[in-house]
Amino acid sequence: MSHRKFEAPRHGSKGFLPKKRSRTYRGRVKAFPKDDPSKPVHLTCFMGYKAGMTHIVREMDRPGSKANKKEVVEAVTILETPPIVCVGVVGYIETPRGLRALKTVWAEHIGEECKRRFYKNWSQSKKKAFTKSSTKWGDDLGKKEIEKDLAQMKKYCTVIRVIVHTQMKLLHRRQKKAHIMEVQLNGGSIADKVDFARKHFEQTIPVTDVFAMDEC
Repeated sequence: MSHRKFEAPRHGSKGFLPKKRSRTYRGRVKAFPKDDPSKPVHLTCFMGYKAGMTHIVREMDRPGSKANKKEVVEAVTILETPPIVCVGVVGYIETPRGLRALKTVWAEHIGEECKRRFYKNWSQSKKKAFTKSSTKWGDDLGKKEIEKDLAQMKKYCTVIRVIVHTQMKLLHRRQKKAHIMEVQLNGGSIADKVDFARKHFEQTIPVTDVFAMDEC
């Protein structure tokens, strides 16, 4: 067993333990913001990529500190946030054991970069993902089924989340496989949320629709 000759402060912050590779590349949303029906329907989060870092000079506003009202240099991270694409909607109902997905409706056309996420090897696959769900939008029987699912969401669901994916082709990166996540819709009634999701199928949503200037 090793012993150190002299006492010393610990190295590193305990807030970053355990120091190991993360299980998932994309971070999870532990909790979405609390819903306020009085506000208009809006997305609650966005996906971005770290592009690099730089530093800024700003005036510190911290009463009681020595550096208050003085200019300080701080490190900042630059995030690249190409518009995300909405490809589906999920409705959740509350149960005694938590939320349960009631219905999921996918858009008619889903991009190749999104489909790549469902395959380990895209080039050798038959690329059959979403071929059956997209045919629903073509015939009257399928459209009736989609409208029925959306009506059930409006009637029974308490939480509505949209399925979005990033646009890898806009990033100058080697990766072609998009990242997919569910983003909760807040504001308005449940019917408003479902209509919002339906209207934004296959549409791009820029970061300016989610975050205002100087908002974090």
